[in-house]
Amino acid sequence: MKLLWISFVFIIAFILVYSIIPTVLIRINGWGIRKRIPSSAIAITFDDGPNPIYTPQLLDLLKKYRVKATFFVVGSKVNRYPEIIQRMSKEGHTIGIHHYQHISSWICSPFRIKKELALTDEAIRTCTNEQVTFYRPPWGHFNLFSLLVSKPYKKIMWSHIFGDWKAAKGKNGLLEELRTAVEPGAILLLHDCGETFGADPDAPFYMLENLEILLKEALDKGTNFITLKEL
Repeated sequence: MKLLWISFVFIIAFILVYSIIPTVLIRINGWGIRKRIPSSAIAITFDDGPNPIYTPQLLDLLKKYRVKATFFVVGSKVNRYPEIIQRMSKEGHTIGIHHYQHISSWICSPFRIKKELALTDEAIRTCTNEQVTFYRPPWGHFNLFSLLVSKPYKKIMWSHIFGDWKAAKGKNGLLEELRTAVEPGAILLLHDCGETFGADPDAPFYMLENLEILLKEALDKGTNFITLKEL
């Protein structure tokens, strides 16, 4: 029993030291990451895509309002839908890494993270012939070695996150939160795919409805939206 208790304490301590504590310290102190942009403009970012249904609709919407955005894409989906990534690139959007599989850094070894980055980088470059500069880990999770392993990339977090991966948020409350978040230097995090763990498949539909209203209002007021590569 004593050995079992010691093993349990060791496992908990390892989890805290390897994953949770580094994530908390990095995000609170801003070590090696960017949560805002040094600009009077706003950066809209999208995670978890590309999605064959909603990402093209999102690209249509952005094109309609002449807004450029930043997409943190899942490498395995890039290989599945290369034509969507090619369209993103041609239309002037920034494309960054969001792991090859949507897996948390909390359960990844340094070697696994390095592989996730390398595979996604290769997938994006194959589609776009462009250098990959930006990285956002799934769920914003880091581990003890994340910053070291991902050193070649600029780590981008967010100033505002909305829970838009849930359809209920899109139906009630998302628009007001978006309006509140429209402020100089903000990095907004939305999702163009509802296929990841804990998400609703139809959530991007409601996100798109709210986003169009926001873009109309913000652009009428002279708000400027930029991609990260414009900094």
